[in-house]
Amino acid sequence: PPAPALTPRLSAALLLGRTPLRPPALLAAAAAQHPAPARQSHGPPRPGHGTSKAASLHWTGERAVSVLLLGLLPAAYLYPGPAVDYSLAAALTLHGHWGLGQVITDYVHGEIPIKLANTGLYVLSAVTFAGLCYFNYHDIGICKAVAMLWSL
Repeated sequence: PPAPALTPRLSAALLLGRTPLRPPALLAAAAAQHPAPARQSHGPPRPGHGTSKAASLHWTGERAVSVLLLGLLPAAYLYPGPAVDYSLAAALTLHGHWGLGQVITDYVHGEIPIKLANTGLYVLSAVTFAGLCYFNYHDIGICKAVAMLWSL
């Protein structure tokens, strides 16, 4: 006979160990009926999956900026100065822009909401970059500000 369907009540009973059924058979049957979907993680584009050269270059650029940020963190500590401050301002803004862009891609639906969200993202990114550059030019800069926070 086929195994019964896995209901919330039955799931709770299985998890808590209070079940009159044969758990291995039930779980195997439930897994066969409802296999877990394959996890789609972010990774390099795979051939034959509707990729384009632009998407591949964008993915490579994201990885390059991430690696650049890894190198800028020790550089900011060892060699604080305007070059590192402005590099951090650009890299952090770009990294945040691309990250929030993925959030918009994943969670915002509909033509008008997407346009509004993207416009807001560009405004936020521009204001962030301008604010960091202003802070670097008119104040102590990112490197020295972080050093001051660490000294508290």
